[in-house]
Amino acid sequence: MFVQNRLSAWIAGIHQQVSLPLRIELWNGQQIDFSNETPRVTIKLPNVSAARYLLTPSLSNLGAAYVEGAIEVKGHARDMINVVNALARTTLKAEGKFARVVRSFGHNKQKDAEAIRYHYDVSNEFYAEFLDPNLVYSCAYFEHGDESLEAAQLKKIDHILRKIELQPNQTLLDIGCGWGALVIRAAQRYQARCVGITLSENQFALAKERVRQAGLEHLVEIRLQDYRDVQGQFDRITSVGMFEHVGVRHLPEYFATIHRLLAPQGVVMNHGITSTDPDNGETPYGGGEFIEKYVFPHGELAHIGHVLKAMQQGALEVFDVENLRRHYARTCAIWTDNFEAHADRARALAGDKRFRIWHVYLAGCSYAFEQDWISLYQIVGRKAGQRSAALPWSRQHMYPASAGDSNTSS
Repeated sequence: MFVQNRLSAWIAGIHQQVSLPLRIELWNGQQIDFSNETPRVTIKLPNVSAARYLLTPSLSNLGAAYVEGAIEVKGHARDMINVVNALARTTLKAEGKFARVVRSFGHNKQKDAEAIRYHYDVSNEFYAEFLDPNLVYSCAYFEHGDESLEAAQLKKIDHILRKIELQPNQTLLDIGCGWGALVIRAAQRYQARCVGITLSENQFALAKERVRQAGLEHLVEIRLQDYRDVQGQFDRITSVGMFEHVGVRHLPEYFATIHRLLAPQGVVMNHGITSTDPDNGETPYGGGEFIEKYVFPHGELAHIGHVLKAMQQGALEVFDVENLRRHYARTCAIWTDNFEAHADRARALAGDKRFRIWHVYLAGCSYAFEQDWISLYQIVGRKAGQRSAALPWSRQHMYPASAGDSNTSS
């Protein structure tokens, strides 16, 4: 009775503050709507004990309840995320327990490899259900905003390769190469001699096969290797969607390793997600807690200011920074739509629990980028202390000479 009274008071409070396209179905069959419009999201509480998740509707509490099957949620993922965030804002304080908490994790090669394999080694077929045909699992680049996902991902890769001024026969190291799309493109278009490294066994196997199928084994080597174990020097280094796994405290060490691997006149491009909290805090209302528990164990996001400082500490000079936050919001929105369009197949491949994790994770990421809770930066740098005359005088080299440049293939 006590829980029911608290729940009734909570429902009355929500009604007074906000109108939501939400229906709550209680264990006794009662239905409560929170607006006059047709509900787009339904939360079903199968028993009295499930009410506690609504009474403290943080993103971590409700997300965990949905993932673990303690509550049932119906609706499109983006509607679910919008409703849950509205409940969190209305009910919870932005400070304290549900603030942008700063977490720090211990990182070593074994822990990092385990975290990577937990996230990426679901199955290649699972990722193929929502990614583009090249399996590019990072922020796309929408030059005009109306491109297909496949075109925008190719434009992203070409945008990066132009940024680093890749030249024929140069050596390129891609840290966290995914399924090999960037190194394959670099070899095809520039005849660059590429090494791609990953800690995911699934990515490693498929990337090698894709290199073989493209007839590029003489130019591209895929390795199952930690970036700290790479030896030699490279004319160009790219790192796309990888440094989020490094750990905030280890960023100077990470960039110092890149400095060691970079040839004297080399260029590096780091593409990664950042926190928009100056203190490196995670997303609010328990969103970061959910990501840590279910999606990216030990992942940490640094503010762009911290990243730039860490690069300087790693003896790298930054000479170009570009914010692609809006691009990642759109990328994740398309992934979400693709995921839901292939929901039955994704569920069959990953199982119910992991399906529910990705269902809310992809939409949640799109929301977080839209709200400026997190961002995405591409940062171009080189070894510090070199003659400035070696740098281009403008950014003109970063943009295609003619329309449709990224849609051509070599």
